[in-house]
Amino acid sequence: MEHGSILLHGARVTLRDFQSDDVDAVHAFASDPVVTQWSTWGPNTLADTQAFIADAAAEAGTPGRTKFTLAAVFQGRLVGTAGVWTTSAADRNGEMGYTLAREVWGMGLATETAALLLDLAFGPMRLVRVEATCHPENAGSVRVLEKNCFAFEGRLREHRLVDGHRRDSLLFAALLSDRARDQPPSDRALSGRVPDKLAAGSTAPLP
Repeated sequence: MEHGSILLHGARVTLRDFQSDDVDAVHAFASDPVVTQWSTWGPNTLADTQAFIADAAAEAGTPGRTKFTLAAVFQGRLVGTAGVWTTSAADRNGEMGYTLAREVWGMGLATETAALLLDLAFGPMRLVRVEATCHPENAGSVRVLEKNCFAFEGRLREHRLVDGHRRDSLLFAALLSDRARDQPPSDRALSGRVPDKLAAGSTAPLP
């Protein structure tokens, strides 16, 4: 798949592949300690963000890719990152995550971004189960997941090693069958540049 081929449109949010000149826009929120307080990474140094963009841009040109690290764009501005990736090809399972700049919190953009990721996961990626984890105190992310038909499946004790300390995570999962039953059709759309089917495979989470 060629660079720049992934384009997903929501009512207000567009998800696209990263480009080399996205560094400044990403670093503006990736270096914000408030934005990254519940994450397993950050706050980023400029070198961290440059490496992230380089990896994401290279990923976009990978044939048969099964990891999609995408830029979230709102009103022409890059305001976040979003990703979905396959964790088991045989079981058709995946995982997703997202981070949005502080100035767009509370506007429903994270909910729309998560919905677009599920459109990609359950559509072209052909997944049937998508997991997401979050910090137990990240109430905003919990609400976003619940609005997108994710079910709480438990607390993963000492799940992550962050800054030398073990940390619990909350585990949520969305199923293709649940979403088809519980969520009505929307005005979200995948661009014609997204293949109808994508091969499944193993990938790593968002940096």
